[in-house]
Amino acid sequence: MTTAGAAGGWESSTNNRGELTAVLELLRATQAAGLAGEELLIQCDSQYVINSLTKWRHGWKRRGWRKADGKPVLNADLVKDLDAALAGRKVRFEWVRGHVGHPMNEAAAAAATAYQRGEPVHRARVAPA
Repeated sequence: MTTAGAAGGWESSTNNRGELTAVLELLRATQAAGLAGEELLIQCDSQYVINSLTKWRHGWKRRGWRKADGKPVLNADLVKDLDAALAGRKVRFEWVRGHVGHPMNEAAAAAATAYQRGEPVHRARVAPA
């Protein structure tokens, strides 16, 4: 298994936007690396991201990017980009509990914390859990 990490941020944003952006960047990176035809397992500690992309996205799209109550979908710009990036891809999402020692989750948290503190963010190769 090959793994790599990166971190970034914005002056004013939310953790949900950060999590969605991370998935989008992963999809773009695997596309650019010629891996779009490979099955991709995305391990994520965000139920919001997983549900948005596996349960809610198709209904939102059918309703013109509105929720069942008619209100606009939050982060619709990112969800639309993710919808396009997921088209034709074999992607499986797996929820992992955050901050309980999962190696990949801990590496992501460390990268985010380092970025937030203005410290160098190191790419890491992590052995599968």
